Amino acid sequence: MAPTSLPLNLNFKVTAAATTNLPELPEKIRNSRVLVLGGTGRIGGSTATALSNLCPDLQIIVAGRNREKGEALVAKLGGNSGFARVDIDDANSLEIALKGVDLVVHAAGPFQQTEKCSVLEAAINTKTAYIDVCDDTTYSLRAKSFASKALAANVPAITTTGIYPGVSNVMAAELVRLAESESESEDKPERLRFYYYTAGTGGAGPTILATSFLLLGEEVVAYNKGCRLESLCMLILARLNYHFVCRIKQWCWNVQLGEKIKLKPYSGMLKIDFGKGIGKKDVYLLNLPEVRSTHEILGVPSVSARFGTAPFFWNWGMEAMTKLLPSEFLRDRSKVQRMVELFDPVVRVIDGFAGERVSMRVDLECSSGRHTVGIFSHRRLSESVGISTAAFALAVLEGSTQPGVWFPEEPQGIPVEARELLLKRASQGTINFAMNRSPWMIETNPKELGLGIYA
Repeated sequence: MAPTSLPLNLNFKVTAAATTNLPELPEKIRNSRVLVLGGTGRIGGSTATALSNLCPDLQIIVAGRNREKGEALVAKLGGNSGFARVDIDDANSLEIALKGVDLVVHAAGPFQQTEKCSVLEAAINTKTAYIDVCDDTTYSLRAKSFASKALAANVPAITTTGIYPGVSNVMAAELVRLAESESESEDKPERLRFYYYTAGTGGAGPTILATSFLLLGEEVVAYNKGCRLESLCMLILARLNYHFVCRIKQWCWNVQLGEKIKLKPYSGMLKIDFGKGIGKKDVYLLNLPEVRSTHEILGVPSVSARFGTAPFFWNWGMEAMTKLLPSEFLRDRSKVQRMVELFDPVVRVIDGFAGERVSMRVDLECSSGRHTVGIFSHRRLSESVGISTAAFALAVLEGSTQPGVWFPEEPQGIPVEARELLLKRASQGTINFAMNRSPWMIETNPKELGLGIYA
């Protein structure tokens, strides 16, 4: 569990006005017990606060190593909360903490270079529902390997919840579903692009800084579908050996299905328009778990993810690190932690004027040329990530998740009929949220305003 030296910003409220359009929570979940691991950190603390605001009757246990910070948060949450000192590397400590708990939220990152899914294993052993805020491809796949054990134990679990990945996966799933339901049978989803922007560290402190540095040590995995390559083969047929051309055509067919490609981290810069409240920002390739999961689950041939931050020189610094530092160095958690401690004072100062705005743009292109977009922007990442994670927690408590380990876009994790409510809950407090729009409708100077999130 990564410690944080920055003060927790947990005074936000999901107001009654903001939740007016949300249905009343079922009686059966109002007195549920939820354990938030990493509850003394930014993301865990934000999640505990959002859960308390959305459902004041929930019994929330803030778990971590720092009793002083935990008890300070508990004092803000009120009488239904408590603190538990838990070491996630101690299986016995975990299983004791999980006794009598209905859901555990694993927010004790970073998840990069973590070799065991100790919390998930403990949740399965104690038959406790589970979600995590993992943003690491390897960890998420390791979590999925426990699917049969979770199914046998009748334990529902979702990995990679939160804001991105998490809400972004559900947005992508809905864009694909809507495209397939509204288009002709021959019009297929072809390209899915995740674009993310966060100002500074987004108020999430050292954990997100460590995550960013660790991701710079990973090759980027993306998927790409070729274009008109078979036509090229036919043009050279008269000049090349027939069997050689057949081999090229087979390769072309593989590319049409979406070829896995590996790219340099923090490369491939694009300038993306995130719409009102954010504007145009530079974003760079990163290795994120939603790329592989949406490619395989939603069946979209071409998928990639890009991320950018501000001020602009942070992007330059991240790009320089990938060129100057060996990838082995950037994959070493202890060395990265020392770098975080070195950069932390500077980051705190810059965060003071950079703010912590966050935005996600999900683009889907179909074979007909149809292009639709989902947009999600919030003034404060430290609030939005907690609200988003809380939305997943409530969905699991309501019983919509089947036993097993699922990604957010899988209907066994968040059923199709539950997605709209999850997105409404997660988007509370956003400055811009829209789904299934043409790109020009959500960009900086929209020509037209649509009605409803599914307009």
